[in-house]
Amino acid sequence: MLKRQDTGDLAGTTALGALVAFLLLVLTVTRRGGAPLFGDTDLLDWSLGHRPRAAVAVARALTYTGTGFVPFLLVAAAGLLTGRTGRQRALAAAACVVCLAAGQAARYGVMTLAARPRPARRDWITHASGWSFPSGHTTTAAITAGLLALAVLARAPRGRAQLVAAALGWGALVGLTRVYLGVHWFSDVLGGWLFALCWLGVCTYAAARLAPRVYDGRPEPVVSSPP
Repeated sequence: MLKRQDTGDLAGTTALGALVAFLLLVLTVTRRGGAPLFGDTDLLDWSLGHRPRAAVAVARALTYTGTGFVPFLLVAAAGLLTGRTGRQRALAAAACVVCLAAGQAARYGVMTLAARPRPARRDWITHASGWSFPSGHTTTAAITAGLLALAVLARAPRGRAQLVAAALGWGALVGLTRVYLGVHWFSDVLGGWLFALCWLGVCTYAAARLAPRVYDGRPEPVVSSPP
């Protein structure tokens, strides 16, 4: 079971570290005028040369789960899993939805400021819109996967290691499909992961401080005033 103080401390430290790494990546991308970074072109070229029909179908199916209503359903489920009472479940589900929606909005603002072009359109084999950095599908899936993992850890069911691995694996694969399908550079995906990690850290820190019942699974002790 997660302890409130430990959760808050770890979340704050994680958020700070991810923020520093993300800002360094943003500076690198903008200083190069949005040009591909080290490894970006090589990974895209590998993807272009390894696109059998079955793999493309799987990648498209996975990438579609990283946007639209699916992530919101998943984070709402994470909130319902976290709470113990009906009220706690409703509040946690609403908080998870707000966390995801606000994260998407913040990511969109960063994307607009960075204004990084996508890879050449001739290499795309799925729909994409807007600027490239950081990847929206990647960010959304990573935030969703993180909230699912936290919900599983908070409730500590049997087999939680496998459930956490499945959630995080799905989030990572959604990001990788964006490179495989030709619509993002890998550094866009890396930026999405770092942004999501920072955002999750901030939200988890706030939750650990403001909503302790969600993390402790028991009410705060009531301290009565002396007569």
